[in-house]
Amino acid sequence: MALPFLGAMLAPFAVRAAGRPAGAALALLPALSFALIAVSAGSGTPRLVGLDWIPSLGVRLSLRLDGLSTLFSLLVTGIGAIIVLYSAGYLGTSRHFARFLGFIFLFMGAMLGLVLSDDLVTLAVFWELTSIASFLLIGFDHEREASRRGAIQALVITGGGGLALLAAAVLLSEGLGLRSLTDVLAAGEAIRQSEFYGPLLALVLLAAFTKSAQVPFHVWLPNAMAAPTPVSAYLHSATMVKAGVYLLLRLHPAFGGTAAWEAILPLFGGATLLTGAALALRQTDLKLVLAYTTVGSLGLIVMLIGLGTPAAIEAAVLYLLAHALFKGALFTVAGSIDHGAGTRDLRALGGLARAMPVTFGAALFAALSMAGMTPFLGFIAKEEVYAATLPGIAATLAAVLGNAAMVAAAGLVALRPFIGDRPSGVANAHEGSPLLLAAPVLLAVCGLVAGLGSAIVFPALVDPMASASLGREVSVSASALPHLGIPLALSLATIALGIGLYVAADRVRAGLARGLGLVGWGPDRGFDQLLQGLIRGAVALTRRLQTGRLDGYTAVAFAVFASAMLAPLALGGALPALPSLEGIGVAAAGPAALLVAGLFVVLRAASRLVAVIALGIQGLAVALLFAAVGAPDLAFTQMMVETLSVVILVFVLMRLDLGPDDRRALRHRLRDGIVAVAGGLGLTLLILAVSQVPFDATLSDIYTRFSAPLAHGRNIVNVIIVDFRGLDTLGEIAVVLAAGLAILGLLNLPSQTKPGRRRRRA
Repeated sequence: MALPFLGAMLAPFAVRAAGRPAGAALALLPALSFALIAVSAGSGTPRLVGLDWIPSLGVRLSLRLDGLSTLFSLLVTGIGAIIVLYSAGYLGTSRHFARFLGFIFLFMGAMLGLVLSDDLVTLAVFWELTSIASFLLIGFDHEREASRRGAIQALVITGGGGLALLAAAVLLSEGLGLRSLTDVLAAGEAIRQSEFYGPLLALVLLAAFTKSAQVPFHVWLPNAMAAPTPVSAYLHSATMVKAGVYLLLRLHPAFGGTAAWEAILPLFGGATLLTGAALALRQTDLKLVLAYTTVGSLGLIVMLIGLGTPAAIEAAVLYLLAHALFKGALFTVAGSIDHGAGTRDLRALGGLARAMPVTFGAALFAALSMAGMTPFLGFIAKEEVYAATLPGIAATLAAVLGNAAMVAAAGLVALRPFIGDRPSGVANAHEGSPLLLAAPVLLAVCGLVAGLGSAIVFPALVDPMASASLGREVSVSASALPHLGIPLALSLATIALGIGLYVAADRVRAGLARGLGLVGWGPDRGFDQLLQGLIRGAVALTRRLQTGRLDGYTAVAFAVFASAMLAPLALGGALPALPSLEGIGVAAAGPAALLVAGLFVVLRAASRLVAVIALGIQGLAVALLFAAVGAPDLAFTQMMVETLSVVILVFVLMRLDLGPDDRRALRHRLRDGIVAVAGGLGLTLLILAVSQVPFDATLSDIYTRFSAPLAHGRNIVNVIIVDFRGLDTLGEIAVVLAAGLAILGLLNLPSQTKPGRRRRRA
């Protein structure tokens, strides 16, 4: 897991030192990760490793390697290595290539950490890290408005889902005592029977749906196409959009099997499948066509997970693997077309087969897998999908319609740019470099090899993944050899309907455009309206709270202070008993009377200057009270602090208009009076409540015992201030110093009084 992060650190230095070859060479790091994971795979028993991260909170950096995390890790690292090579060919001459590689390796490491994490907090951390890394990649070309908007939209939507996942982790930990995925999978029945199941399910589904672009959160995924094509290919084939699907597969043994699970997931998955498939036919940009088909494919996988049967989970796993291969190949094909022909617009493309024969071959192989043609892996996956959905008419119909649209979309991407006459705008189209060709060719060929070699691939990769997702051992028995039956008939019907949609693609696109024009509103526009409303609300709230009046800020601060003291005492039934006044002598009564007299003088003072000076009476009374109870050092300190405070305040107020009138409105004076009384009452009650609690002398005994041996001082108060709490004292001195410097600056300001004008009023 550390190798991709190492690549992120090395990329800037390597590229600046040796350029594009060094960037391509860094593909060895994910390739090495791929090899290490492949060597470690094969055991049916999950492997757990980790170390303490935050022991006080029970958080461990623990990793879990089983069939599910193994296949996802192989996709992340294997396709990641291919994408790094492709990036060197696509962006190798860019002056920002080093930065791009750093981001892509960060993204790779975050996704790898996500699928390997066992600790729930660690999972939430890597989950959010993928959102941050994708934000950096989608907004890579930050000078374009579309890139900035797409990055912000992806961060807001997926980041919100990340907060939901963190809340679910906290609820599992604090509510059920489960701190890791291993604990969660072992406590499935307890979770389903728990009162927390409803909130937990809502939080988990929100996290998964936002990450894997389910309706209505699907809008961020097409807008993320503003990113460079290597990002799009990696994002759709192996990384972030698969994270939500991974979470659902991972938690299926613990959360699945309930009526809510089996109703919500097929409903949202089916709606996402049909929405993505239809909107794909609406597009003319190659990347947008592929992006919306990814939305549809994710919906299909979520629908299958919701069905929850062993056949449905097996189909979901097969389709996920097939999708990763053909979608990665087709996105890199789209990038090669853009790189060689200068455009991705279907309306401006055609006749590229002679100029780009290798790209055409890779596109054709990948499209055949996407369309479900034998002997490609996509055919096996589609057969299993229909076999799993057959018991339900609605699910089967959604699968047929969605897959038919994907057949048409595959034709649009793999055939339309290459056949027919070549438009004049792409007359100079040319084949890409070997680095550009390697990615689509490798991924497309892998789809063919996986279909032909299903007898080897399925036991090694698919069976362990399906078993981990179901919580019990299963074996997928499928091959690229067609078998007579309803699934084959549905596949043939899908292909026939898809060909019809491909032939009528222009008319279908026009019809969809008219239909969407009549709707006039959608989640994408709703996102903009939501952000605008949020900004307007923040501006209105800021204007309401940030009035520019210091007295208002002070009143709010003291009101919160008073509430924090009074509310717990009143609501918690902790109000103290009234103290007895017996035994109070003249030594204590005198300062108390002086305090009352000082308060009266402050309230009746005709000017602010007199009020400030009168405040010193309270400080003097407190100093006398300290002296009366046998604390002369505290009395001396209090006297010095009070004197200094009065002098400083007088210096400050001398810079202002100290006229005798107080121009505050009556309502302001009443407000301040209520806040002051509430604060004083709260502090009094808090002190009484604390004083009535039995005194714990443990700390006092420690100070008494160790003052002389450790600090060589017998004045315990001084030892506490200078030694035991030396850093506190240093901080207090720093605060006083900062305040003194500020006051010095105020005193050195030029006078605000000008000839013929009154001085500025307070």
